[in-house]
Amino acid sequence: MDVNPSIFKAYDIRGIYPTDLNEDAAYLIGRAFASFLGVEKVIVGRDMRISSPAIFEAVTRGLMDQGADVVNIGMVSTDQYYFACATLGEAGMMVTASHNPKEYSGFKMVRQMPYLLSGDEGIQDLRHLVESEAFATPTRKGTMTELDFQAQFIEKMLSLIDVDLLKDRKLKVIADTGNGMVGPSLQALYERLPIEFAGMYLDPDGNLPNHGLDPLQPENRAELQARVVAEGFDIGFLFDGDGDRFFAVDDRGEFISGDFLTAIMGQYLLEKYPAAKILYDVRASWAVPDLISAKGGTPLMERVGHAFIKQRMALEDAVFAGEVTGHYYFKDFFYADSGLLPSLFLMEMLAKRGIKMSDLLQELEAKYFISGEINSKVADVKGTLEKLATQYPDATIERMDGVSVSYPTWHFNVRGSNTEPLIRLNLESVASPEEMVEKRDEVLGLIRS
Repeated sequence: MDVNPSIFKAYDIRGIYPTDLNEDAAYLIGRAFASFLGVEKVIVGRDMRISSPAIFEAVTRGLMDQGADVVNIGMVSTDQYYFACATLGEAGMMVTASHNPKEYSGFKMVRQMPYLLSGDEGIQDLRHLVESEAFATPTRKGTMTELDFQAQFIEKMLSLIDVDLLKDRKLKVIADTGNGMVGPSLQALYERLPIEFAGMYLDPDGNLPNHGLDPLQPENRAELQARVVAEGFDIGFLFDGDGDRFFAVDDRGEFISGDFLTAIMGQYLLEKYPAAKILYDVRASWAVPDLISAKGGTPLMERVGHAFIKQRMALEDAVFAGEVTGHYYFKDFFYADSGLLPSLFLMEMLAKRGIKMSDLLQELEAKYFISGEINSKVADVKGTLEKLATQYPDATIERMDGVSVSYPTWHFNVRGSNTEPLIRLNLESVASPEEMVEKRDEVLGLIRS
């Protein structure tokens, strides 16, 4: 069958429904998944998108026709799906397009937790199988059973913090789940906590009547930021559409960068696990390794992407990892990323230390001046990256992921997008905001010339 090859991406399968990814393609992807992995049981969940019931029906039909039994865990967040895969020790497929606009569909696929299928390991194999339809001959027809993991999932989350600490300081918390998949589990979890809570857009709704699913877009967090200030909340939380990414707003209503959250949470988790290893991605601020080292931990840099991070965490037995785009991974949660868990650790930390989030951040903001991620369209991604590497011959150059260029007071990473003709720049100065702006504009000039 002719299926758009561009839907098979670096970390998952994703495309517009029904032009790029439809029921026929989903059926073949289900057959390919069961055939490639040779599995007898597959856990399948889905998100709230309008297309998800039809895609779910087609992919599970493909799995069962290929001889795999399906465990239907219903409409869930991705971290609840990871929990189900880890608890049962089975492979899984989650029907979701994460934070993409509502017309998208897709799959996040687990081989066995914490190992996911990626472009390097499995996803292109699925593409070849779908195109050739050279599936193994099934010996039986699979069946479907239904299981609900929400209660177990909530208990797991609660077991990872000291809820009694929250009684000492009744935090005032607001959370916006953007009509994505986090609302139901967040409500069930937060009603068990001694906090003052307000929720925004907690009902899953694939029509997305309020705003988009990606909190990195400023328009999708503006309302929450305004409410934090106007109503005096201690902290505000945001989650992406499928709930594997987490974002926070401090008591000033300021959006907190993923670099700073990684550094702050990393330091806090080192209080629980002294001298542990903590991973961060190549784009991150120097604040991350500096704070981890200062607390006696071992900071380890890794490529961008959950498939690489989870694998390295398991290999190193690291307790925590953070990516600047809002993915936070925990050894105590099967080395997987979760949206809910970082919110719990931040509340526990604020209650235990009796401080404001803004106090922690102002120390970092006075020392680390970061550009945030800036995208540029280019005709030749590879050529532009090579050109940048040659422009700075006296710098320290690393090529773990894209090109990283370091000088004593400033550094940057440039990477090509996995899906578009884009170069992504992250730059930082520890000398001054002026140096950050000067060097940012200099590098952007080279990229765009």
